Amino acid sequence: MAEVVRMPKMSDTMTEGVIAKWHKKVGDKVNSGDLVAEIETDKATMDFESYQEGTLLYIGPKEGEAVAIDAVIAVLGEEGEDYEALLKDDGSAAPAKKEEEKAEPAKEESSKEESSNEEAAGSNVTAEDLGVTVITMPLLSDTMTEGVIAQWNFKVGDTIKSDDAIADVETDKATMEVTAYADGTLLYVGVEAGQAAKVNDIIAIVGPAGTDVTPLLNQKSAAPAEGEAKKEDSKPAEEKANAAAPAESGSAPVAADDSRVKASPLARKIAKDKGIDLNQVKGSAENGRIVKKDVENFVPSAAPAAAAASAPAKSSDAEVKTISLPTYIGEERYTEKPVNQMRKTIARRLGESLFTAPHFYLTVSIDMDNAMSARAQINEVAPVKVSFNDMVIKAVAVALKQHPNVNSSWLGDKIRYNEHTNIGVAMAVEDGLLVPVIRFADGKSLSHISAEVKDYAQKAKAKKLQPADWEGSTFTVSNLGMFGIDEFTSIINSPDGAILSVGAIQQVPVVKNGAVVPGNIMKLTLGCDHRVVDGATGAQFLQTLKGLLEAPIRLLA
Repeated sequence: MAEVVRMPKMSDTMTEGVIAKWHKKVGDKVNSGDLVAEIETDKATMDFESYQEGTLLYIGPKEGEAVAIDAVIAVLGEEGEDYEALLKDDGSAAPAKKEEEKAEPAKEESSKEESSNEEAAGSNVTAEDLGVTVITMPLLSDTMTEGVIAQWNFKVGDTIKSDDAIADVETDKATMEVTAYADGTLLYVGVEAGQAAKVNDIIAIVGPAGTDVTPLLNQKSAAPAEGEAKKEDSKPAEEKANAAAPAESGSAPVAADDSRVKASPLARKIAKDKGIDLNQVKGSAENGRIVKKDVENFVPSAAPAAAAASAPAKSSDAEVKTISLPTYIGEERYTEKPVNQMRKTIARRLGESLFTAPHFYLTVSIDMDNAMSARAQINEVAPVKVSFNDMVIKAVAVALKQHPNVNSSWLGDKIRYNEHTNIGVAMAVEDGLLVPVIRFADGKSLSHISAEVKDYAQKAKAKKLQPADWEGSTFTVSNLGMFGIDEFTSIINSPDGAILSVGAIQQVPVVKNGAVVPGNIMKLTLGCDHRVVDGATGAQFLQTLKGLLEAPIRLLA
């Protein structure tokens, strides 16, 4: 008996999925566990395996089309079996892809936007008609609205395979690879390296060599052809480069093109910022690939030494001695850099948080004498060295279990009280700030927490964090104590209801047992969203946190 296959829900925030690639076609035999398609969700592109067996009788959405959750995407059954009734009975099914004589009504049901484009182009050409695959800017994170092409790994005319990473895309979180998902020749590149494209915009087309994709581009209102774009953009780019670099006599001209040099996206960015020609840098990675350390350690040839200043003439004893100031000629210079995707998102989300959530702050001083002694003893036996920040994360998680009102989120018409404790740890990276999440921190040991934080820190610096690493926090810890900051306030990381700012441990005079003695004090500042956390609630949470850190043996219970 025929069975429908529906669009699965592959993430907690997914509302629809895009068919990135079909691995089966109508008429193919499908076994349970076979890879049927690749589906692009709001988080990532994932493999979709069949849980049914039979012959693939029907495929609804084409590659590149979006489908709502639970909508019918395919039908499996016995070869030759009639499945039309299943499609008619299901109101959520995609438009039926039936016999060839019904193809024209299906085309008439296409979107108004596509119809208007087709009329303007004077034809009804699709990617399938031309036998090509259209590659669009994928949605690589839940907050991404556009991506910047950091580097193209192929040029128009190159032959590529379906698993080739054709480009590196800089998102608001990290630099990630875009896979071709098609075999053929790279026929068209719609966005140059360094330029941004909105999610779902065409960035490339792959197909048989010599295929004319102009009709398809006209329909899709694609960007100008690559050659024309380069001609238009090359002259302004050269003028900017000439204006930015001060004229120096005897200086060697910068190489015109380093796009074919093998280098990581981060190395290219650093080289661009420092004005380093990658053709002059020797790569230390595999096959001579240039990485970050190669650019940072690059030493250009020394500039000619400046002429020595002439010695001032000596005045005679009879002359009146006067102070002669040498003439100093300065040069006003500055550098402007485009705002990257990460910085755009930080500005937008923190602006939304600060101007939407009513913030208030509570500060408490913690006596860290016992914590310092306990940490020294723990590190004598722990497999991983434990930091004070690890102890704060553990203490916060334990305190949140006792004060669930602080472990909450404002959802507009309701408040969510989280029973799990997922602690976001703010980490500074070169381009901004990332907040990977230590999940279920209350149940993990200090060594476990320390190992996870160290692993996330390495991934963050290398831009290898994945969307799953920074999603789902219920509370955030931000620590600037290692920079000597004794007290500060932070903006809440929405949708969390609170954030903790951790200062440095300061050695100051304190009163103990009526005597003034040296003490080690750390200040904690709790930022609260007043819509979900009241002043008394926040104060009680801080008192519990203070007790845990001043008697850290309780963290080991």
